[in-house]
Formats: sequence, C-alpha cells, structure tokens
Amino acid sequence: MTWQPLTAADLPLLAGWLRDPQVARWWNHEYTAEAVERDFGGSVRGEEPGEDLVVSLDGLAVGLLQRSVISDYPGEVAEFAAIVDVPDGAVELDYLIGDPSLRGRGLGPRIIAMAVERTWDDHPAASAVLVAVVAANVASWRALEKAGLRRIAEGAMEPDNPVDDPLHYIYRVDRPVRPARA
Repeated sequence: MTWQPLTAADLPLLAGWLRDPQVARWWNHEYTAEAVERDFGGSVRGEEPGEDLVVSLDGLAVGLLQRSVISDYPGEVAEFAAIVDVPDGAVELDYLIGDPSLRGRGLGPRIIAMAVERTWDDHPAASAVLVAVVAANVASWRALEKAGLRRIAEGAMEPDNPVDDPLHYIYRVDRPVRPARA
C-alpha cells in the first residue's frame, strides 16, 4: 500500500468517489468538477498546509487520506479544544475508501495504521494524532480502534452531514517513546 499527493489528474476520480452513496453519506461533499476543483485544487497546487493523499493498493487507487497539523486550521483547533486538550503539533486524519468492493475488508484500519506510523517520520513535531468521527459512523470508529487509536472523549462538533447529530467521538494515539540507542 502506498500513497501520493492528490494531483489535478486525480480530481475526476475523487469526484466519482464523493458521488458514491456510502462516501456521500459521511463526507456530504459536492462532487461536480467545479466543486472538487474549488475544494481540493488548493491542495493540488500546494496552497494548503494539509495533505490530500491518494491511497493505492497494488498500484490501484482505492481511497483518499487527508492529514494536517491541527494548529494550521484555527477552526479545527477551536472545535477540538472545546472537547479535549490539543497537544502542540497534533495531527488529524480523515479518510475514505472510494472503491466499494474494498469496504468492510480491513483496508480502513490498514490505511489509518499506515498514516499514523508515517506521521511520526513525516511530522517530527507531532506528539499525537487526533481523529474526530461522528458517533453514528460506526464503521469509521471501529476502524480507528482496530488501528490502535483509543477513544478519549465525546462531545458536540459540527457534523459534515447536517442530518447527523453533532455527537462526535475523539480518538487519539500518542507518539511512541522509542528507547535511546546505547
């Protein structure tokens, strides 16, 4: 499993994923070419501090991983901080599996675990990874738990989809302490 930064050539694929009813249920995102360009074009052009990464399995694009330092987005800091302490350098994740045939097969926990492990190298100042997930999205929070994150709090946050209750679970994993070399 690998990932690479989202490119302009990936935007039609992403639009298709966002159009899928299971993805649309939780992401609730417009999927027209104009909307996808508007909302993901900044990442493609390097104008966003966060990362949009296309996840591939055996060379086939299967999903999207978003990763960002929470403090780069003041609105995110405020939402998290209303519920939990946000450690300096904390990183947040979001993800989707675009290929319907791969959902429910353990790919989500693998993507999350890979993202967490790579975060420690890619973001040396990251002390923790935090993920907020709407409480109704059972598959997502189960994937987080299978990937080793633990639920540390719950509280109201603005849901992506207005049909959802604001209740979110907050998951966290801390940077592992590695023994000093002798």
